[in-house]
Amino acid sequence: MPENEARLQALREQVETRLKTILPADTGLTEAMRYSLLAGGKRLRPILALEFCRICGGEPERALDAACGLEMLHTYSLIHDDLPCMDNDDLRRGKPTNHKVFGEWQALLAGDALQAEAFRAVLSCSGLPDRARAEAAAVLAEAAGIAGICGGQYLDLAGEGRILPEAEIRKMYAGKTGALFRAACQMGCCAASAPAEKLAAAGAYGSALGLSFQLQDDLLDLDSTEEELGKPIGSDERNEKSTLVACLGREAAEALLLSSSREAEEILEREFRGDPFLIWLTRSLTKRTS
Repeated sequence: MPENEARLQALREQVETRLKTILPADTGLTEAMRYSLLAGGKRLRPILALEFCRICGGEPERALDAACGLEMLHTYSLIHDDLPCMDNDDLRRGKPTNHKVFGEWQALLAGDALQAEAFRAVLSCSGLPDRARAEAAAVLAEAAGIAGICGGQYLDLAGEGRILPEAEIRKMYAGKTGALFRAACQMGCCAASAPAEKLAAAGAYGSALGLSFQLQDDLLDLDSTEEELGKPIGSDERNEKSTLVACLGREAAEALLLSSSREAEEILEREFRGDPFLIWLTRSLTKRTS
């Protein structure tokens, strides 16, 4: 296995191992929480947090619980996104969605509890000093709220059946996808007690990466198969959602994907010494098939 792929796999396994033990003792509710939390996935957000901690001079292993909090919050958002009142999806990561297995009320509570446990994981991360934990939690809270995931999902659902302008679609993407990528990179900086200019640069990188990631998602929704993606395809069109692919046209959207990915690379080169692993990861995400 090539060096970068081996590194990515090792980081993913590190996160996966901790996620298996991070929740409290089993109850009926934690069964539903674990079902989605341990269903697989790229674990990109915690990996980005650990890597930004590393490139800012911190010790990534000391930030592992805070990084796992990102994945818990991301999982909560996926459970809620899949509910009948939102995107009404039946499949996620190749498995029935949480509400299909446990029912709507339990899926709703599982998502709520994962959001709360995400902040517990960050605020009780014993490897970090008090100030770093508090700053990381504040970053995560902003990404979760009105300016982040919830605000972006609101724009997404409110825009169904309407043709949204490019500026509004970009705002939606920045909330529903970009916010947690920004938070991941900035939380890594917080864990390393990095200066404000590094925090800002990490946020700009996360925003650019989030835009390219969402554009690739949109293209895969058109081109991929349900087996490759592990979730239904064509859902954007069925739900009458506005996307940048539909707004700009495929060619312009593909060009924007590449330019946003290049922007992310340039930030790494300018502000973070061109970290080779993160540059490779940035490039590989524009070519992913799932």
